[in-house]
Amino acid sequence: MPVIEGVVSDIPEPHLGPAKAAIEAVTDAVNKQDDARAWGQAVVQTCKTLRGAIGAGGVTLDEAPDALLAELEDLATKLSTFEEAQGKAKALVLGWVPTFIYIADFPELSGHQNLAEYVKRRDDNQPETEAEKNFARLAKVAGFDPKEINSLQSDHEKRQTLLSRASALITQEMRRLWKDRRLTVRFYADGPHLDTLVYDENADYPVEVNLDERSRGFRWFFSFYVTFSADTQGGAASNAVLLLDEPGLYLHARSQEDLLSHFRSDYKNQIVYTTHSPFMIPPDTIEIVRTVNISDKGTEVTKDPSGDARTLFPLQAALGYNLSQTLFVGTANLVVEGVTDFWILSSVNDYLRESGKAPLVEKMVLTPAGGAGKVSYMTSLLASQELDVIVLLDDDKAGHDQRDELVKSKILRETSLLFTSAAFATPPAEADIEDVIDPTVYAELVKRTFAQELKGKTLNLNAKIPRIVKRYEEAFQAVGINFFKSRPAREFMIQMGKDPSKVLTAPSIERFERLIEEVNARYEKHKAAGRKPFQ
Repeated sequence: MPVIEGVVSDIPEPHLGPAKAAIEAVTDAVNKQDDARAWGQAVVQTCKTLRGAIGAGGVTLDEAPDALLAELEDLATKLSTFEEAQGKAKALVLGWVPTFIYIADFPELSGHQNLAEYVKRRDDNQPETEAEKNFARLAKVAGFDPKEINSLQSDHEKRQTLLSRASALITQEMRRLWKDRRLTVRFYADGPHLDTLVYDENADYPVEVNLDERSRGFRWFFSFYVTFSADTQGGAASNAVLLLDEPGLYLHARSQEDLLSHFRSDYKNQIVYTTHSPFMIPPDTIEIVRTVNISDKGTEVTKDPSGDARTLFPLQAALGYNLSQTLFVGTANLVVEGVTDFWILSSVNDYLRESGKAPLVEKMVLTPAGGAGKVSYMTSLLASQELDVIVLLDDDKAGHDQRDELVKSKILRETSLLFTSAAFATPPAEADIEDVIDPTVYAELVKRTFAQELKGKTLNLNAKIPRIVKRYEEAFQAVGINFFKSRPAREFMIQMGKDPSKVLTAPSIERFERLIEEVNARYEKHKAAGRKPFQ
């Protein structure tokens, strides 16, 4: 340190010796190969001694040597306190890391509890079992004190009042969350014993059943609600990230949707869960979904929809289900047999609306069942969701069989079903939706869509066959060609979008208006009668 040595030479005896020794000590400390902390501590201490020796000699360092020594001291101080600062930084970062709670199976929550044993174990400060911890959570959520309930064995009235209040609280929450059926939860105390009972109000013979005897799916849902409601409301999980492995595995599809809604509306926690169920995938926020691909290269988690068919199937199924629910299902539904009925009726309905004529009621959605044999199945699905359903059937044997099945099964009233023959002022013996179209127009549609197959062939239609599609099926079969009614139906829909006057004659418009008027009338009758026609 030549700059400082020049200053030290001006120090008079007897202070010169200690000053030179201090400079040598600083030089040795600087040149010493040691770990950063020890090096910094040694340099800080020797620099302090050097400043003391220079000050004792009555010499003041000029700006340049003072700045040099100060820079060395600053560096040494930072190195000597690095581990301490690192520890503080680590503690600070760890404080930012949230608590993670992992759940692979539903919590153990028993429907039977011995209050006397439970209270005694807690008073004796004995370690709690997992079941006892979950019972404490149940008591917290329901708002009762197990010790107080146990002490009131001789005061039945007060005891029952407290338990009735707790029962009402849990019942209210379960009815809000569990949409599968309307359930009532009741706490029943007998001496030191407390039972959690559940019964279904919608059952023909409602019987109280202990929680332990309910379905595994309900017990999972109930236990999850209780434990996590307790833990996230000021408990251990109040700010935790919840990691759930296949939640709702024991629930059916509708209850899984209820669980998903519960996650989104009742928890402030971040919830990360794995699933293979399309009903646990939120289609309206699909961007939060991540796919997990396992290959020879390892496990890859990505927000891009990549992976093999098995990985993507739940995602595809969720989107497909959501599309079908929004495209073909509404609060009011007109179920038709097939897609050709859908094409023809929807295009005519759009035309009537745009022309200022009376269309189907505004909120009614056309729902194709995929064939006459699937009408009852589709109708049952929609009616079970308490949606308004009107059914339009072909007036043929299959249509009448479907009508009889729906009425006999008490799925719909007979007034909620009608046949396409309602389009005619004088109903024919049989009729499909294609019969509502003018026969000459339909003939032109067939000619245009089967031009290549019919080249050089002549069709002979049997006028005695009442339904036009059947007439063409027989005529096509006679010349060795298969007839597909989807072709003229699709062409009809296309022409309706381009120039409706080419395919809609005045008589056919009148018939379609009559049919739609009857559908709307049946809908109003259905609404007036209520959604549950046989109760």
